[in-house]
Amino acid sequence: MTLDFTVSVLITIMAAATPLLFASLGELVVEKSGVLNLGIEGMMLAGAVAAFAVGVSTGSGILGVVAGTAAGALMAFAFGVLTLTLAANQVATGLALTIFGIGLSALLGASFVGVPVEELPTILEMFSDGEASPIVQLILGHDLLVYLSIVATACVAWFLKKSRAGMILRAVGESDISAHSIGYNVIGVRYRAVIFGGAMSGLAGSYLSLSYTPMWAEEMTAGRGWIALALVVFASWRPWRVLMGAYLFGGVTIGAFLAQGLGVEIPAQVLNMLPYLATILVLTLIAVGPWKGRLNAPACLGIPFRPST
Repeated sequence: MTLDFTVSVLITIMAAATPLLFASLGELVVEKSGVLNLGIEGMMLAGAVAAFAVGVSTGSGILGVVAGTAAGALMAFAFGVLTLTLAANQVATGLALTIFGIGLSALLGASFVGVPVEELPTILEMFSDGEASPIVQLILGHDLLVYLSIVATACVAWFLKKSRAGMILRAVGESDISAHSIGYNVIGVRYRAVIFGGAMSGLAGSYLSLSYTPMWAEEMTAGRGWIALALVVFASWRPWRVLMGAYLFGGVTIGAFLAQGLGVEIPAQVLNMLPYLATILVLTLIAVGPWKGRLNAPACLGIPFRPST
């Protein structure tokens, strides 16, 4: 296996992992605040179609990413109004958000099917003709969103562990009543966490439609939102483990296609199943293995907070 081939595979794995990493980091922050949002898939699709539509219409990938991020945040805000202000069931609302996102994105994206869009440039392409040694390609052969996902991991880890706001968010997720009793605005903290999670899901969708597969197709997320949910559990609600898990699942996805490219006869249906089979296997091992008692799930996860009057 040549160095060029190895580098090419690693670059592809990083690209496959990036949308999972964005969405998982957002959901991690949401769940740390005590809220369970199952609408990641819908928010990713909303972000993907908004980013593609604005990117094609304006010719600017940056504006497309901004629009996709805003679309995800707007969907999350609607989820927040229903679950935080109106105290609706979080599971049912999240599922409804996903179904709504699938339908809305299909409707808005109908006129963009088959329309080409310019892929987001890599760092190398921005400053040279893209020709470089394999090692330089591995380091600089990605677009800005790939690097942003790694920076976001470090920022989320620092925020949750070191910052005062992060400690308040964790306190709200562990005991909302106690946090409320000492004067913290539980609903306000959770609103901010939910909107951040939606923005990250929208960013993940933007990456899909503008970089990973620069095109628009209905349901192009292909279940990545559900994998992102599983990754949060797999990582025991720890940001750096989310990073490792995203790259692991990215490797599973690419490894299946790589095996087929090397001549291994694998039915296409099995290739489509592998990432989700891996997700089920990992969650099963976590549920029955020695890690079961050390998941660190927030104590108030999924429990609505109703402040006393």
